[in-house]
Amino acid sequence: MISNTFGLIYTGDEEINMRELTAERSIAAVPFAGRYRVIDFPLSNLVNSGVTNVGVITQRNYNSLMDHVGGGSPWDLHRKRDGLFVLPPFSVRENSGFYLGTVDAFKGAGNYISHVPYEYCIVMRSNTVYNTSYERMMEQHRATAADITCLYNIEPADEYVYDGSGDEVRFVMNERGRIVDMEIGSVHPKSSNCYMECLIISKSLLEYLLDESQGRGCVDFLKDIVFKKLDSLKVYGYRYDGYVARLTSLSSYFAENMQLLNESARSNLFSSETPIYTKVKDEPPTRYAADAMVKNCLVADGCVIEGKVENCILFRGVRVRKGAVVTNSILMQGTDIEENVQLDNVILDKGVVVRRDRRLLGTPNFPVVIRKNAVV
Repeated sequence: MISNTFGLIYTGDEEINMRELTAERSIAAVPFAGRYRVIDFPLSNLVNSGVTNVGVITQRNYNSLMDHVGGGSPWDLHRKRDGLFVLPPFSVRENSGFYLGTVDAFKGAGNYISHVPYEYCIVMRSNTVYNTSYERMMEQHRATAADITCLYNIEPADEYVYDGSGDEVRFVMNERGRIVDMEIGSVHPKSSNCYMECLIISKSLLEYLLDESQGRGCVDFLKDIVFKKLDSLKVYGYRYDGYVARLTSLSSYFAENMQLLNESARSNLFSSETPIYTKVKDEPPTRYAADAMVKNCLVADGCVIEGKVENCILFRGVRVRKGAVVTNSILMQGTDIEENVQLDNVILDKGVVVRRDRRLLGTPNFPVVIRKNAVV
């Protein structure tokens, strides 16, 4: 287990390619994989690594996120010493409370960072889903005497499809694993080493780099600060070989959820050795009517299924009424599908009601998305 380390999670990014799902919530609060929120994964990774002090930086639409994480009890972060610290936008003379990027956000959390009594910090964003613990990454960080160690995985460059986000970062490394260059937002990348929005850095170096960036127009910590100091800082990469989901667009969100219907991907993401914790809700078991047909689905508790459901992910409390046919779709908490409805390649946000005899048909690359609490 890691000691002398705290975590810092930035949840303030506006995912412009996921606005239908992030109009009323941050990306960290977006539901994922049937019963979880995206924030559950970075929190669980830190806790499973032995980190007991975690700061969560928020910016906009964070009510849903704060309601979900609460005091941190599901992750054993409800403590007298250390624990979970939700850091809403903080307005000071140097910062208006509206963060332009991670540099502004970390400066806004400067008071929290300065008072944490630990040497190392694991810094991450909240739009990447994976399951790991950081012990070996920390071992490499210390063994190489690195200033910064960045987590990455292999995504073949020749298979990359540009999704319009322009945020992807890929590393060019030498034979010793030291990062010597970066590709940032490349439409045709040459490197297959894809950054996973997570790095280890000492608290003192983090504070020094933030102070040094004052007045230089820096926005993104990695792109505007670390990238420009690759010659003077020892920045290494640490390779991760498990399941990774990058939620940068509606199509990627849909595809990554659908991928979890495959047992190999599901078993890779969910492990008994490193469990993923989430807010517990006391719901009855799902009820399947006598005429219900359910095939290859992830179904959370509290659902009532009377129709046909195939290749779908159903969150808590979903109801599919008699005669409805739902295929290749994601139905979030509390959605109600009335009689004789047909859905295919659809994402329904929380509380959506689809009236009887309606048809909603999308495609895997362009799923139909219905916003929260809408009635169709």
